[in-house]
Amino acid sequence: MRLLLVEDDVRIAEPTVEALREAGHQVTWVTDGRQGLTEARSGQYGVLVLDVMLPELDGFDVTQALRHEGVATPIVYLTARGELEDRVHGLDLGGDAYLVKPFELPELLATLRAVARRAEAAGSAHLGFASGHGRVDTRTRQVWWKGEEVGLTGREYELLETLALTPGRWFSREELLDRVWGPDFMGEPRIVDVYVSYLRRKLADEAIDSGRGRGYRVP
Repeated sequence: MRLLLVEDDVRIAEPTVEALREAGHQVTWVTDGRQGLTEARSGQYGVLVLDVMLPELDGFDVTQALRHEGVATPIVYLTARGELEDRVHGLDLGGDAYLVKPFELPELLATLRAVARRAEAAGSAHLGFASGHGRVDTRTRQVWWKGEEVGLTGREYELLETLALTPGRWFSREELLDRVWGPDFMGEPRIVDVYVSYLRRKLADEAIDSGRGRGYRVP
């Protein structure tokens, strides 16, 4: 599993990273909340492990920002703040588990497995694209760009979701017509180009790539 550890105390972070890697996980370690937020937005991680007392942004602020933006990656708090009101607050903000320092490594590993299983069983409804700048919630049909929710029409949403399901994959105009407008569509094929321009206007030009002879994709 790929993990993000956000921890500013080197004495805790270094042995934790080593132990997690020995257990077979890929670990990225950053030391402040703002870096953690940027990394977490990328959608590359299976679980986020957050300290609460962090420079720049604390762990609760990071959680609140991610959940507001529709990022559903499981969050495990690893913190010295063990008061009941802190634990309740962190979980109410959208955290999935709360471990108090000092902790035992087997407990952390078991917690990571548990939250990952729950996330897998629930099925991820969130699709990230464009290095995490864009995010689609396939359950609620909501879309965010750089943390701001963007309103789309039904057809705009369907086109974006089709592209976002496989970031980096090129779709020809004909394939998009078939998937989004249906095989019986008899209109002008250039309608795909028109809707791509609508999406770029509402999101950003860099949200959708175009290639001559290749079609369209989200990066």
